[in-house]
Amino acid sequence: MWDVTTTPAGTELRSATLDVEPTPLALLLLGREADPRSERGVECPGDLPSPSDPDLVERARAAKERLGDRVFVLGHHYQRDEVIQFADVTGDSFKLARDAAARPEAEYIVFCGVHFMAESADILTTDAQKVVLPDLAAGCSMADMATAEQVAECWDVLTEAGIAERVVPVSYMNSSADIKAFTGRHGGTICTSSNAKRALEWAFEQGEQVLFLPDQHLGRNTAVLDLGMSLDDCVVYNPHKPNGGLTAAELRAAKMILWRGHCSVHGRFSLDSVEDVRARIPGVNVLVHPECKHEVVNAADYVGSTEYIIKKLDAAPAGSKWAIGTELNLVRRVAAAHPDKEVVFLDRTVCFCSTMNRIDLPHLVWALESLADGALVNRIQVDPETERYAKLALERMLALP
Repeated sequence: MWDVTTTPAGTELRSATLDVEPTPLALLLLGREADPRSERGVECPGDLPSPSDPDLVERARAAKERLGDRVFVLGHHYQRDEVIQFADVTGDSFKLARDAAARPEAEYIVFCGVHFMAESADILTTDAQKVVLPDLAAGCSMADMATAEQVAECWDVLTEAGIAERVVPVSYMNSSADIKAFTGRHGGTICTSSNAKRALEWAFEQGEQVLFLPDQHLGRNTAVLDLGMSLDDCVVYNPHKPNGGLTAAELRAAKMILWRGHCSVHGRFSLDSVEDVRARIPGVNVLVHPECKHEVVNAADYVGSTEYIIKKLDAAPAGSKWAIGTELNLVRRVAAAHPDKEVVFLDRTVCFCSTMNRIDLPHLVWALESLADGALVNRIQVDPETERYAKLALERMLALP
């Protein structure tokens, strides 16, 4: 129907109104609702400090001092500087989870990272320790690309194709506790970007094929560049298509069944990015993360994990030039640590990890002050059954030669 409104000046404005209720998707797009399947929580009880509060740094420091040894703050490499300054240790996701497990005296583990990282910390720490994520909406787009229901359906497809018994699942650390548990139940292991080669070698000793979850690029790059497979040995399973978009014959012939997932940050880098930076900066060394696309990795000079990138820059000679394809907070931090070297972001388009950056100083202050006042907030707790099998998969990784 049409409504007619008369303005004070006498002009009539006609506007259409629809006799329908807005859908949940419409409300989500308008920013008036949250998607419970992808956003684990966007509100905190009470009020967050204002981001313009000039006392935030002092408040964080004071709350941390009040907690003393009862709190252990972990900061992932992709965190912003304002947060990383309060981290007791920094590192990649698995290193931080192990660091937390090595501090059993700490009652609270405040994980400045994303949801799957906090889950891993809860799995590896004692029952007496409590893992806290300052913002529950700090998720991971890659981890969310493989749900427990989708992976269970995939296993049914592999079973119907007659290959499930010879398939070994290998799941990247960047996956939910549910996916890690699935991996543990089906005789598989977890891997990091540093030990993916060893994990795949182990998996092929156990079976004939690998289901690699959830990052297709790390799986493909490791299989082709490190294990000498061809691209034809790899197929991509798309959970949004019937049977993953693959025939039974294609599934049987593949050595690597790659889940159709990717990192939203590393997936942005393109071959054009590499060619552009080489044209702009003669003699530049291109260093990228293995979560990048295969053609980007092929065109780079060096490929490695976050820890590898940091060590590579530490060892690089003064005056050398580097274009780095990974998250911008890390690139900026590495550049600041090496003023004697030219360090640039690989792509012209600036790209932070948006979910990682949800952990900001107001959320950290709120979490620390709440804990100091005796209020446990935003606890991440994996149920015992999931923890049991997820830990089994993690322990297989730790036992790799």
